[in-house]
Amino acid sequence: MSASVIKELDIRPVPPREKHPTIFSTFDKLNLEETFQLINDHDPMPLYYQFQAERSGQFSWEYIERGPQVWKVNITKTA
Repeated sequence: MSASVIKELDIRPVPPREKHPTIFSTFDKLNLEETFQLINDHDPMPLYYQFQAERSGQFSWEYIERGPQVWKVNITKTA
């Protein structure tokens, strides 16, 4: 992970149908080895599975906080 400031993406206020497109758009704009921190109100495991399907081998996923009120995950572009 680079020494730069990690961008936070608080997805909680985003309408449900826009959540995953917003997250993938944020990821796609990252440069190699850049990270953003996803902030959510539930465990984003379904999103992880979507990343595995659509961006396999291109990301790392690191839980920073695991609820019960807030989940934070650092998602890094690796390829």
